[in-house]
Amino acid sequence: MFEDIQRGEHWRSVSLVDKGWSRDAKYIIETDHGRELLRISPIEALEAKRREYAMVQKFALCGFSISQPLDFGLCADGAHVYMRLTWVEGRDLEEVLPTLSEAEQYACGREAGEILRQIHGIPVDPADVPRETKRAKKLLQLDRYAHCSLRVPGDEPVLRFAREKMDCIWRQTPVYLHGDFHPGNLIYTPEKTIGVIDFNRWEAGDPYEEFYKLQSFGVENSIPYCVGQIDAYFRGQVPEDFWRALAVYVAHASLYSILWAERFGQKDIDGMVRRYHMAVADYDGFTRILPKWYTAYHEG
Repeated sequence: MFEDIQRGEHWRSVSLVDKGWSRDAKYIIETDHGRELLRISPIEALEAKRREYAMVQKFALCGFSISQPLDFGLCADGAHVYMRLTWVEGRDLEEVLPTLSEAEQYACGREAGEILRQIHGIPVDPADVPRETKRAKKLLQLDRYAHCSLRVPGDEPVLRFAREKMDCIWRQTPVYLHGDFHPGNLIYTPEKTIGVIDFNRWEAGDPYEEFYKLQSFGVENSIPYCVGQIDAYFRGQVPEDFWRALAVYVAHASLYSILWAERFGQKDIDGMVRRYHMAVADYDGFTRILPKWYTAYHEG
């Protein structure tokens, strides 16, 4: 298959990247002049991957460190589509954060928040604006969770909160979203700056939705980072409607992610259940809209 792909430089080796939840097959390509990232997808994803590549081209114009687009096309077997990108050198930010001081973690969060502002500032093509909000979809997902065998005992108040407050989301003008913006998809480069990878979940939608993964994947890694991202994005003036929307997104995700994780096995289910309990504690059973970790950081 690899012989079918246009090569920008001489390839020395190809190695599988066995990480993450993406359905793409990902490979590190060692060339004479450094590394590349190769993503291979089934031909059924051709149009989606064509649009993804076009979005990466837009994101690459923002100026921050990113997997730059190199090439896109069909494999000669006719059954796969490929995408070649530059490799962002460095270490996963989620691995680095615990080794940094609190001040450094907060600074990383602020840099990430500024990057997110740039992403959300890209002019949106009218053709990419969804015709409907995600409210109906998320309510359906909550119904699926409510009727599944993985329900967590005592989840009724959280389920009720998410359902009753669903109109708090999707009140903002749609923007382009990274779609999976958290420390696991950010790189701490040798220059000690933040690089961004994995844009395969991009979409146009509610900018506030971009933040719920701070609770899902950021808080357990670094509270200072999470606070810094929010502070920088809003330039220190966080609106109340953001906190209301975020609480709904977190309540929904804390429940539905348990069902979503079923396809990956018991370990991932257990991880999502643990994160559910963290969210319930941070939001006092969703009787408050400001998470404890945010207020404690600023009050401390």
